[in-house]
Amino acid sequence: MKADCKTAFGDIEESILWSPEQRSASLAATLAGRPDQGPIWLFGYGSLIWNPAFEYDEVVPATLKGWRRNFCLRLTAGRGTACRPGRMLALTAGGETTGLAFRLPDNNLEDELTLVWKREMITGCYLPTWCPLLLEDGRQVNALVFIMDSKHPLYAADSSAEAIAPLIATASGPLGSNAEYLFSLEEAMKVRGMHDEGVTELAEKVRSYIT
Repeated sequence: MKADCKTAFGDIEESILWSPEQRSASLAATLAGRPDQGPIWLFGYGSLIWNPAFEYDEVVPATLKGWRRNFCLRLTAGRGTACRPGRMLALTAGGETTGLAFRLPDNNLEDELTLVWKREMITGCYLPTWCPLLLEDGRQVNALVFIMDSKHPLYAADSSAEAIAPLIATASGPLGSNAEYLFSLEEAMKVRGMHDEGVTELAEKVRSYIT
């Protein structure tokens, strides 16, 4: 019988929990593939928009082409449980995504990226990828983007609003409810003047289950 590993996110199945060594190796491999030696930018499209929780020197609205928001990550910890899973946001191919580009500080880059990896790669569900990013002020940079690994055990192919709204409406965990995550994203995007029809539609459906 597989043991569960307790983390700040709650209980995570041991078979999918990454060790600090795995995260460190992933970070090192990602940095080794840097396309240039300029500043490191990180693209935030979900909770990083409203809760980055790392240091940065600059933040600019940006657009990522070729990838779209998708609530395709089954959420069994954090804001969900194995018994009542929710859905977390990821990126899958197609369309484009507006978000925020964060320029990370050079003086403590390793510390900040280690924190990012601890948060985003606790189960290794994303593929850290360097992607071209268009900043709102016209600059083009190469940014670090966390894209869904469709081969990961937590990947869920059916991410239609009809299928996932009831899951998000009822899931919760040590970090709060899944609905709060969605509504916080919706509000943060609204404040920033960003719009994503998929997020808006999903939020409306989730509200209909709650109210």
